[in-house]
Amino acid sequence: MLGGFRITIRLATMLAWLLVCIPLFYASRIIGSDNPWPRRFLAGVARIAGVSLRLVGKRPSGGEFLLANHVSWIDIPAIAGATGAAFVAHDGLVSVPLVHWLCRMNRTVFIARHDRASVHRQIEQVREAVKGSGALAIFPEGTTSDGTGVLPFKSSLLSALDPPPPGVAVQPVLLDYGSEAADVAWVGEEPGLDN
Repeated sequence: MLGGFRITIRLATMLAWLLVCIPLFYASRIIGSDNPWPRRFLAGVARIAGVSLRLVGKRPSGGEFLLANHVSWIDIPAIAGATGAAFVAHDGLVSVPLVHWLCRMNRTVFIARHDRASVHRQIEQVREAVKGSGALAIFPEGTTSDGTGVLPFKSSLLSALDPPPPGVAVQPVLLDYGSEAADVAWVGEEPGLDN
């Protein structure tokens, strides 16, 4: 029962944080400056969820193309909060109105993994996004893993890095949840709210 109460409090706090960030996001767009609110919102969501980040290594200067393993939904707020990255995501998220709206705010690039005929157009879309975003993250496994290893990469969108756009560094990212990996991992048919 205590776990359910804690989850309810965290979800309510995330919603309250969203309601604070929305007007600040739109006000920042009116000003026309680089909008810090998606990054701040996602960093706040990670903190509210209990994530404690430890970054190891040095970030490159200039643009970044982040290649990360994918364990859970929490990977997105953790990476975006730490780097300000936009993401490459499958177009199935377009059918989830709230998630789609939040993704658009963070400059998400939607791709149709099932549409092999449009791979070339999608590669160009990713190359343009990484040049304009500062940091763009992709989960090349194409799905979530159990956190104990990295799955084989889906290679088609990695073609966007051959060669990397000028001034853009390819940065590997390893998300390591340690002993918590099994509890955090979102694998199989587990519903999103359960995770």
